[in-house]
Amino acid sequence: MKKNTSVYFKLASLSASALLFSACGGGDETSSGGGNSGQTAEPAAGEIALTTEIPPVQIEGTPMPIEVPNLEQAPKNAPQLAVPEGTELVSLNKPVTGSDDFPIIGELEMITDGEKLGGEGYYVEFIGGLPQWVQIDLEETIPVEAIWVWHFHSQARAYHDVIVQLSDDPTFATGVTTVFNNDYDNSAGLGIGKDKPYVESNFGKAIDVNSIPARYVRLYATSNTSSDSIHYIEVEVYGRP
Repeated sequence: MKKNTSVYFKLASLSASALLFSACGGGDETSSGGGNSGQTAEPAAGEIALTTEIPPVQIEGTPMPIEVPNLEQAPKNAPQLAVPEGTELVSLNKPVTGSDDFPIIGELEMITDGEKLGGEGYYVEFIGGLPQWVQIDLEETIPVEAIWVWHFHSQARAYHDVIVQLSDDPTFATGVTTVFNNDYDNSAGLGIGKDKPYVESNFGKAIDVNSIPARYVRLYATSNTSSDSIHYIEVEVYGRP
């Protein structure tokens, strides 16, 4: 097991100085590594810059050491993705289930309620130490273009074994595509990932998926560098209905 060591603003459209994160998310059942790569590019013809509401910085508590290898530091700017025209938020208020139907704090529906603030009353907390998952039902199979995730971001920390998968099977027994995996030692038992552990921030983590058809989105974690708990504030799924 790994060591545990109000005003929104709208993202502007891409400019010459803006960072565009556009790593490939993989397109088959064995693919992995769809996280932000730090590459810069401009949207191609038929693409647009994905924008979302970013919550304000809200720091609380005493920072704990973050002792994980190959750590990606918190970004200084909001991540931006180029997505096909017609892409829209498809997860708002969609049904959420989980490996634990009774979180320690919060309710599962908070994960898709559109609220991204970092304080009390905005996050869902699960017992950690073993893989726990939450799952969003998009209620139809559509090409998924991006997933934007906010864990608890009011303290600098990294979550262990962050794994994001897509499927048309609600049990995730078949047809599973992994689009992000930063489990560097396979402690979650879902395979070693190639994506980097990262420091949480109010900017969240944007994952480029690249038109993978799916109805269900499942997200795993096991703990974080400050505690054994798992937290979610918001998960946004973008696709083309």
